[in-house]
Amino acid sequence: MEHELKTLTARLLAQRWLPRNDKLVRRALVDETFRFELDRRLADVGLRLLDNPYAAHVGVALEPELAEPVFGAGREYAASNLGITRDEIALLVIIWALIVLPKRERQVTRRELVDDGQSDLFGGADKPVAHGETVSGALTEASLIADFGPRLGGRTKVRNFMLGKLARLGFIERRNGLITEGPLLDLALDYRVLADRIIHGTLGEVLATAGQALPETNAFAQVDILAEALPDDHTVEEN
Repeated sequence: MEHELKTLTARLLAQRWLPRNDKLVRRALVDETFRFELDRRLADVGLRLLDNPYAAHVGVALEPELAEPVFGAGREYAASNLGITRDEIALLVIIWALIVLPKRERQVTRRELVDDGQSDLFGGADKPVAHGETVSGALTEASLIADFGPRLGGRTKVRNFMLGKLARLGFIERRNGLITEGPLLDLALDYRVLADRIIHGTLGEVLATAGQALPETNAFAQVDILAEALPDDHTVEEN
């Protein structure tokens, strides 16, 4: 076990993220003893494992209490410890809202892109959480830039600089004019913190004005509401 722990810890630090289906990652997710030792070793150097069951990858992050001591000396920390500007953070949140919000609704209700809105909510409650292209949609760069480029410093800036930076950092992937989810998009941004703020906040209104439809409620709240309306002999499973 010692060699496997060293290997996994080193790979997490060197590669920044690993897929959930990686052999050693899967062991960390199902083997309690292995996970305990991994968490202990990461904690010894001020890190924690980022493990979101709805994300396709895992990664590492600083313990919250160490963010200021580690990054506080740099001016850019006011916006991001990755050197992302406020405009780039705004674009990142917009992309997150357009990709992850509907994706999480599909995951929680066990629907896929091909049957979006057609399946019974609880008919597939016993199915495992899906990841990847079956539940995560794509955005066209052209429409994203047309809708939000003028608000974020200009279309050329968004296309040539901002999207490229978010791709290099692992938040998005760009292929053939499409923007898809990168390894960190769902892992580094917390759905439970952001969802309600976006859906019921000013950004939700901005997205609606641009013709972008968002879910009406937080996906987990939606399941709770519908569960209350079910007969007593029905149950809802949440991963």
